[in-house]
Amino acid sequence: MSRLTQLHRYREHLEERYSKLIERSNDYRYEDEAKSDIAFYKALKILEKINRVRYLDNSLV
Repeated sequence: MSRLTQLHRYREHLEERYSKLIERSNDYRYEDEAKSDIAFYKALKILEKINRVRYLDNSLV
């Protein structure tokens, strides 16, 4: 498996996790603010990873 394929699969995995965490954050918004904040914080961390992988992917192509 080439590095480009690995980066692409990893990016898809991160984007899926990001969307689930954002959805979870929105679901908990009115029920439990702490859970909402934790999910949003984790989503931001994953977004940073997504941006790093995108940069690597663009620089390799």
